[in-house]
Amino acid sequence: MAIRLSRRTALLGLGAAPLARPALAQDAAVTLRLHHFLPAVSNVHRFFIQPWAQKVQADSQGKLRIQIFPAMQLGGAPPQLFDQARDGVADIIWTLPGNTPGRFPRIEVFELPFVAHKKAIVNCLAVQEFAAKNLREEFREVHPIVVWAHGEGLIHSRRPVRTMEDLNGMKLRFPSRMNGEALKALGAAPVGMPVPQVPEALSQGVIDGAVVPWEIVPSLRLQEMVKNHTEIPGSPTLYTATFILAMNRPKYEGLPTDLRAVLDANSGAAAARMAAVPWDERGPIVEADVKRRGNEVIVISEAEKQRWQQATKPVTDAWVAQSKDRGFDGATLLAEAQELVAKYGKTYA
Repeated sequence: MAIRLSRRTALLGLGAAPLARPALAQDAAVTLRLHHFLPAVSNVHRFFIQPWAQKVQADSQGKLRIQIFPAMQLGGAPPQLFDQARDGVADIIWTLPGNTPGRFPRIEVFELPFVAHKKAIVNCLAVQEFAAKNLREEFREVHPIVVWAHGEGLIHSRRPVRTMEDLNGMKLRFPSRMNGEALKALGAAPVGMPVPQVPEALSQGVIDGAVVPWEIVPSLRLQEMVKNHTEIPGSPTLYTATFILAMNRPKYEGLPTDLRAVLDANSGAAAARMAAVPWDERGPIVEADVKRRGNEVIVISEAEKQRWQQATKPVTDAWVAQSKDRGFDGATLLAEAQELVAKYGKTYA
């Protein structure tokens, strides 16, 4: 009898094992792969992407983990990142909609000349609120976690830029279509390329400079390659570039309910506030370091800024006119974008 009981107990034990497996699977951590285009030393990686991933993991008590692959480590080129999220090559990506010109026309409203605010926190919250209302169709192929824009963008160049005439014929890298149109209206010769290509393009003489915000300068070592940095005073500023942190939609929808709730709590405006940190907190530090190197930081005059605004107005007018052919009302979206920038500009004056 003892032997039979032992065998029965063993059989019951074998039968019980499969019943335990679903509970173990439910408790197992889910790891998501996040892919982006900048190196791990970049300020956005260190002061937004990484802290955001750590917060998601902490809030989920370790059940939701995000493994970050910077500098295109999963392969491909920066303009392919959005499709990598759509197709599941990566679970989450960080990219610029402007890397694929004309594909996301509505979000270009914030990239029009002299729409964006000097402060990143203003642009981040304005763009995210705008996106939640107006860009669902534009980004329907993915699940947007947060959509935002950086703070003031500058002109970093080999020769100084104090007036519009100084830009004449200058080959400048630009991040998105509307930025390029604005530079062209100012007399420059815009050259479009993803930002990781800037150092090589500068060293080979393909470009004379680039328009990027302060925070990106150290990761490109731009301060070593050019000696002049031109700012536009006050708000609105010349340009910004928009960004999206997006997730593969089936992967998001397949998450357990509790983990999806953690991700949702760290999306939208909450993530937008975190996204502002590299620009608003690290940007001034970078600027101070650049000045200590002996580089010249030029702030154009208010009168010169008005000249630039007048010269680039046709870019905005053309975008509004073309929007009708693209199936949306650009004038209405522009007014809404400007209202949101003004709204958050008052909050964070």
